[in-house]
Amino acid sequence: MRPIVSTGTEPPAAHPRPARGGVRAPTRAAIAAGHLRTDRWWVPPATTAAGLFAFVVYSTWRAFADADYYAAPYVSPFYSPCLAQRCRPMHAGPNWDLFGGWWGISPAIIILVFPLGFRLTCYYYRKAYYRAFWAAPPACAVAEPHRTYTGEARFPLVLQNLHRYFFYAALLVAGVLTYDTVLAFRDPRYHWGHMGLGTVVFLVNIVLIWAYTLSCHSCRHIVGGRLKHFSQHPVRYRMWQFIGRLNARHMQLAWASLASVALADLYVYLLASGVFDDPRFF
Repeated sequence: MRPIVSTGTEPPAAHPRPARGGVRAPTRAAIAAGHLRTDRWWVPPATTAAGLFAFVVYSTWRAFADADYYAAPYVSPFYSPCLAQRCRPMHAGPNWDLFGGWWGISPAIIILVFPLGFRLTCYYYRKAYYRAFWAAPPACAVAEPHRTYTGEARFPLVLQNLHRYFFYAALLVAGVLTYDTVLAFRDPRYHWGHMGLGTVVFLVNIVLIWAYTLSCHSCRHIVGGRLKHFSQHPVRYRMWQFIGRLNARHMQLAWASLASVALADLYVYLLASGVFDDPRFF
């Protein structure tokens, strides 16, 4: 085979230069406009930002309120289980004095760390607040304002890898909320057979909480990941299929469960503050 001999007339080899300035790097297409889209691309990220901001404001207010979180037989999901000494006696739910007075901090702050950590590190919520608050990027085919991108390999975004561990904590939280929902079928005198509007609110909330938790990408991997032959694991395969169907609705379940848990807390607050009485069906 004859060697290839250079004649000196070939064009110089292209050596890609390192990208500087994000979409304005010299290796990118020189387009002066920030985007060429004509639709209202800013509506989805703006709506997402408004929704998340509203929940943050509401949950922060309720977490620091430290009041009106129990109306027999309902206990707010923000305050369950009760882990501080200052929690009022609640016969309708767990009341574990593990943290004593906790220096005057609301017990909700202790509880909300775990479901909040689970949602903050959730794959869907990452996409939502990256686009809505950090504009990274705000929408497809729209330039982001950041000059560099390091991914989730550095602090603080490297903490996103804790998602799988927050998932285990979320399972425990969902279990406690399930127990609270069962106890919602008791009347204020703790007799079984009660069903009020609050019972329905709690039922809807726990179904959405479980659906969102199980639709998690980490849960899907735990159930069916690292299997070479599904035929040898029929039970895990069926579970993986079920979770896969939930996972396809992960975004919708994330928003629905976020709204339902806030609604459940708001309902208990309105009952506890005496705004109205719980309508009873039987």
